[in-house]
Amino acid sequence: MNLIDEESEDRSLPFVKVIIAGIVIGLVGIYLRFADFKYSSEIADVIMGIATIITIKTVFDWLKTPAPRN
Repeated sequence: MNLIDEESEDRSLPFVKVIIAGIVIGLVGIYLRFADFKYSSEIADVIMGIATIITIKTVFDWLKTPAPRN
């Protein structure tokens, strides 16, 4: 692996970690949707909304980062 690939991987790692965290939070929301307690569906909707916002914002921030120069 050359230096440019290593720099690219180093810069993308925080984005990948946040995206994975957003997906895990979304999975918690999906799990809570099937729970059987009062307001479980509403709580699940809020959690899934937060996960969606986190993930989409991170993807757009990642797309805005400049590409490494040669």
